[in-house]
Parts: sequence; structure tokens; C-alpha cells
Amino acid sequence: MNTSSKVSAVILAGGLSRRLGRDKAIVKVGGIPLICRVIHRIREVAYETVVVVNTVERIPELPLPRSVIPVVDIYSAKGSLGGIYTGISESTEEWSFVFSCDMPFINLDLLRFMLSVKKGFDVVVPLVDGRPEPTHALYNKSCLSHIRQRIEENDLKITNFFGTVRVMYVNGE
Repeated sequence: MNTSSKVSAVILAGGLSRRLGRDKAIVKVGGIPLICRVIHRIREVAYETVVVVNTVERIPELPLPRSVIPVVDIYSAKGSLGGIYTGISESTEEWSFVFSCDMPFINLDLLRFMLSVKKGFDVVVPLVDGRPEPTHALYNKSCLSHIRQRIEENDLKITNFFGTVRVMYVNGE
């Protein structure tokens, strides 16, 4: 990886998996937990990996490599937006990719393209079927104050803060 384009990866693993009915991070696909597939996949583009969990008790439940930085969500009751805020806050790099823990088929070519078009923007987000995929997006630390404001207003839809920052939408299909 080119060190002039270091980027962190943030994996959101604090959800309660209500729809699935079991912990989606450790559901196995091809014998490998989903979160491990995500971690392995993003190693090619990420300088560091931060995994956001909802409680400290959750950390030992996940099969995380030692190289991964586990952090407890600052806003654990504020959904994915709180997790995004925590992950970006805790990452060491200016830019962070954010992923859900259940995305094992991440497109590395798309990620590299997103990195190549980030200049002048605060968020680079792919569109799938015309809709933004905010948990497969690239965020700058400049988003933090905008995200925090939405959290404090209890406006937790991720894309609602997009109107306050510079967003580049890319075709993710």
C-alpha cells in the first residue's frame, strides 16, 4: 500500500442482529465468520482496522486478530451513526472506510476508486440501485462534528448528515 494514501477501516459490529435472530458477525460462510471475512478482505486497502462493539463484554465474543483495534461505542444506543462516529474518532488516519460486519464480498476495485476521487470531499459513498450505501463508504474526520450534531438531535439516519458535508456519489454497481 502507498503510505501517502493511508486509510483506516472501521467495522461496525455492535448491532443486536434483531432481524437475523443471531449474531451476524460470527455467522459462518464457507466455515469462516463474516467479520473475519471482512477483516481479511480489507487488509489490502486499510492501514489499520477498528472494530466498534456495543459493550466491552462483546470484544472476547468476536474472533478478532490481534492486529485489530476493538473499541466500545461512545453512543451505544444511537445505532450505526453512533458506531460510525466512534470508529472515525478512534481511527488514527484522516480517512476511514466504514463497513458493516456482514459484508464479506467487498469490492476492492471500488474501494481503490473511491480513494482516488476523495480529494475535495468529506464522504465518498457508492450508490447501489440509486441509493447510497453508507456502511460501505469512505469518511473524512471532518464529518465528526456533523455526525455528533445529528446524534445530539437524535436524528440517526446516516444519510441525513450528508446535506451538511461535501459528498461524492459513485456508481457502486
